[in-house]
Amino acid sequence: MGLAEKITACYFYQDMRIIFVTGGAGFIGSAFVRLILSEIEDVKIVNFDALTYAGNLENLEGIDSSRHEFIHADITDRKAVLEALPEGADAIFNFAAESHVDRSILSADAFLKTNVIGTQVLLDAARHKKVRRFVQISTDEVMGSLPEDESSFFTEDSPLKPNSPYAASKAAAELIVRAANKTFGVDTVITRCGNNYGPRQFPEKLIPLMIINAINDEPLPVYGDGRNVRDWIYVDDHCRAIWEIYLKGKSGEVYNIGARNEKQNIEVVKSILDILGKSHSLIKFVEDRPGHDRRYAIDPTKVENEIGWKPRMSWEQGLKETIKWYIDNPGWIERVRDGSYRDYYLQNYGARLGI
Repeated sequence: MGLAEKITACYFYQDMRIIFVTGGAGFIGSAFVRLILSEIEDVKIVNFDALTYAGNLENLEGIDSSRHEFIHADITDRKAVLEALPEGADAIFNFAAESHVDRSILSADAFLKTNVIGTQVLLDAARHKKVRRFVQISTDEVMGSLPEDESSFFTEDSPLKPNSPYAASKAAAELIVRAANKTFGVDTVITRCGNNYGPRQFPEKLIPLMIINAINDEPLPVYGDGRNVRDWIYVDDHCRAIWEIYLKGKSGEVYNIGARNEKQNIEVVKSILDILGKSHSLIKFVEDRPGHDRRYAIDPTKVENEIGWKPRMSWEQGLKETIKWYIDNPGWIERVRDGSYRDYYLQNYGARLGI
């Protein structure tokens, strides 16, 4: 970029909010980027992503490129982060994470590196570059598992009781964010959400895996008895909550995001088959994974009352729209199901399915 272009760019962006989004080519991160660029006019996004197996530049097709800059780099690379992070940026939104429980059981190393060390690198950079607010995107899994009797829910005061290497790494990241707030005065907020679903989700997660297998008349592997309960939320509703918490949340606070939409895994799988007009005989119950949390359920009272957020998408409509997206985008599916994904699928489900 020449001097004239730099001067023009500085003039153009001087009245805009500049945010630094990590993991912005992944499922939730890219949904956030797409949503903000489409609904908020005075924002420029610097999108920083390592493009690991679940990061996909196709997830960013069609966005407003005049307000979006993509940088291919890793959040554990301190030099790259400092070079890319704008001085005085309005916020860092840390979506970057290794996020699949099964992969963390196979090997936890990458989870500790990205989710823990990477978060510390970003917090250090935020202090150095005088970033105004740090938003840590966490998960309800840090709080462990709830009883099956539906009498209790996760609140912001629930103790951290992670049961998988993935959840433990995200809990550690939360504590590092808390320490930065208490020790150094970094303006931080932490969001915790339940299970997301929607277009462009990598097919190792339950809903896209079941949709894609059902479309292809392949077995649908369901862990254990399928009665594990998850609290499902449409990804755009989650992203709107994150943005509102960034704008209105109190420094140092945690906010649980939930759509009050508990479903057993087997209910979800049968709903997918019913919408697609497929037989329930495709369901294949397989050996449960180690440490499989039985129930997640979020009490979103705090974010509803303090922030004024509520979900817009119903479960029924969101699931139909998600299924339609996968039906309409077979090319995307084929490109993400490359050799590395097939190798992982066979390693994780092969013996369970007798492949």
